[in-house]
Amino acid sequence: MEYGDLAEASWAWVLGQVQWDDDGPWIPESAGGEKPAEYLDGSHSGIGGLAYALAEIELTRPWTAPERELAAGIAERIRTAIPTETSITFFDGLVSSIGVLTALHEPGTDAAVARALELATPDGWHESFLDDEDTYRPGAVCNDLTLGTGGVLLAALWAQQNGVPALPLAELAIEHLLAEQEKTEAGLNWLFIPRRFLLKPPLEMPNLSHGLAGIAAVLALAGAELGRPELVEAGQLGAEHLVTLGINGDRGFRLPRVIPWAERHGDEYTYNWCHGGPGTALLFDALEYAGVDAVAGVSSATWRRRLLDAVQHSGIPNRLHPGFWDNDGRCCGTAGVADAFLTSYQRTGNPTDLEFATHLADTLVTNAGSSPYWRFLEHKNDDPLLPPGVGWMQGAAGIATFLFRFNNPGATVARMDNWWALP
Repeated sequence: MEYGDLAEASWAWVLGQVQWDDDGPWIPESAGGEKPAEYLDGSHSGIGGLAYALAEIELTRPWTAPERELAAGIAERIRTAIPTETSITFFDGLVSSIGVLTALHEPGTDAAVARALELATPDGWHESFLDDEDTYRPGAVCNDLTLGTGGVLLAALWAQQNGVPALPLAELAIEHLLAEQEKTEAGLNWLFIPRRFLLKPPLEMPNLSHGLAGIAAVLALAGAELGRPELVEAGQLGAEHLVTLGINGDRGFRLPRVIPWAERHGDEYTYNWCHGGPGTALLFDALEYAGVDAVAGVSSATWRRRLLDAVQHSGIPNRLHPGFWDNDGRCCGTAGVADAFLTSYQRTGNPTDLEFATHLADTLVTNAGSSPYWRFLEHKNDDPLLPPGVGWMQGAAGIATFLFRFNNPGATVARMDNWWALP
């Protein structure tokens, strides 16, 4: 099946999973599943993620009448939930809402910005998972890009870019991030959870999604967008520390997924968007965007290249052993890596990036087989083959969106998580 044909078939399958209730459209996490008890509206696995697919499809062809109805229904559902939303995360809270509404060019982002300001505590933004009294002190907050203050800052910058005043929100997030910095011999560090809230020794996840790379990236972007060179410097100093945490050699640069690593954590190194080179490379894109020429005496572009080189040398998309590369999705698998390499090709013209993106796209076609969806593996299960996921980060909607983009490479949608890396 050709890329565009599979993209359309997969998207049609996703549309077949959409159901409606009194509050609007929703999707199950996997095919045929029940209505989720939580994370119903978010962009990770909820209905909000379909907004990003619709935005990409609009570059390929006009929306159909059912797609227009779906877009309007998603926007209304998201807007209606904002006044009572208590989470601010990139995946399922107000940051997600800002990304979804801007993707659809729908109003409501101003209300999400205002609600985020209402939810701020003296230390930042508290999430329910931090209520674990054995692990965190009361009132704990996150620093990171997807669950914490870094994500709030990214959303504020994106709202500003889309014409919604969000400077007070950005300034508040900046204040909290700067307060949580830790000085190191090489530069600056930020933990996932600030040390003062931890009841156990910290586990660091230095890559994009939950760690230093994402926090340093958004500070550099804030410095560039708001004309604050001290924030660019903070992002650069974060990168100076980051490059001391990994392995840099003739097969590229890679960072461990968890520090300190233990066998229970699975593979020490992974190569995906959330905890690997394709995501962490966005830090060096952000530094280039902010005008930072070098980190530890090496150009930002070279560090970015080394991260992508490590991915190409890693063996993906082959499943080298149980638990290694059992995922085709955006967050943790092939589609997210392919999207990063396609962006790199568009930005630099490096033919090896296009070759690898094509190899990954072909792998997605192969793994779909005769079906319009993808089934990931959980090697610890008695039956390792998982039901097909529906949504953006771990399902057919996100994978199909990459295939739409790959089939139409001259056009690219700017999203909250990629705008600074695009050509």
